[in-house]
Amino acid sequence: MAKPDLSGTDKTKAAADLAGPVVVLVEPQLGENIGMAARAMGNFGLSRLRLVKPRDGWPNVSAQRAAAGADHILDRVELFDTVEAAVAGCTLVLATTARAHDQAKPVIGPREAAQEIVREIAAQGEVALLFGRERAGLLNEEVALSDRIVTFPVNPAFASLNLAQAVLLMGYEWFTLATAGALPFAMPERSERASQHQMQAFFDNLVRELDKVEFLRPPEKRDTMLVNLRNIFSRMEPTKQDMHTLHGVVMAIAEGRKGPAKGGVLDGAEATRLRALLAERGQGGQGGERGESSSMRGLARLLRRNPTDAERILWKALTTDRRFAGQFKRQTPVGRHIPDFVSFVRRLAIELVNADESEAIAQDRAARRAWLEARGYRVCVLHAADVERDVGAELDRLAEG
Repeated sequence: MAKPDLSGTDKTKAAADLAGPVVVLVEPQLGENIGMAARAMGNFGLSRLRLVKPRDGWPNVSAQRAAAGADHILDRVELFDTVEAAVAGCTLVLATTARAHDQAKPVIGPREAAQEIVREIAAQGEVALLFGRERAGLLNEEVALSDRIVTFPVNPAFASLNLAQAVLLMGYEWFTLATAGALPFAMPERSERASQHQMQAFFDNLVRELDKVEFLRPPEKRDTMLVNLRNIFSRMEPTKQDMHTLHGVVMAIAEGRKGPAKGGVLDGAEATRLRALLAERGQGGQGGERGESSSMRGLARLLRRNPTDAERILWKALTTDRRFAGQFKRQTPVGRHIPDFVSFVRRLAIELVNADESEAIAQDRAARRAWLEARGYRVCVLHAADVERDVGAELDRLAEG
């Protein structure tokens, strides 16, 4: 199945099916300009291209490269030896030019030209748009074959346009008129607007959390602040989905869910007590039950979400120091054990020792160390207080081995 191009081309969508004018390029000199003109035609639903004596012949590889996907236009190119032959069957011929040719013909802009094109095609007529050579434009005798002269409202001192630019401008004006200016896409439909009940529930929750951190102070300004806050959200005209999202944001901030290695639902002291509790209950390596691997993964996730202060400091240092960046993982099971940090590349495990650890915790760590060392890992023990005091020195010690 065809996929849409990131630049905007989407072959899965139906092309515009409109009867449009014929584009006639008179003696184009460069294949690249023919290709870019075809690309501009494709942008605005024009599909019929006629070439009068292209200088470098036809087909042209450079044109195909520059067409950027407009191959359906180049594949149907019609070749002619003269302008007269190229426009022979047309009932309205418009010559585009930046120069006055001193001919008694109506001179119109691209918007008025688009209006005439639409009227003529609606009357079953055939319209041709003439574009001249890159260097010299259209000759007087070629302009004489036209019914109207089309010129663009540009800077008189710098009026010359690239061939593809001229085709694009005419294509834009015609396509805009023919399609009533319809845009190819619109803003996605939003979910229905939030009810006052939802708004009030969210606002009550927000105020409750703001009160916990004493944001709404001083007391004499509380009512004014509440009115201003409510107006902020009212002006947004939020949808039900917006309310769900905002509610989740408030709760995530309130509960401290900051992601792996940046904090969890527990503060540093609480996280330290959690680790002590788990170690004292023998969660570090005993067992062999059927659900052990699942329990280990669950424990690893729990520990990752609740780092101690020392873990957080050390993890940030390990991820930013060029000697270690990208080499370590936090709370990742190695077999049935979970060291605080492990580098599989270095075969190195880091254990953090917190102050006042119990004998049960020390025994658990010793068993884990013996198990890891028996399998070729080097185990480095760091003290939490040392990490918090000078993590750089601890990293230097790790690097020295």
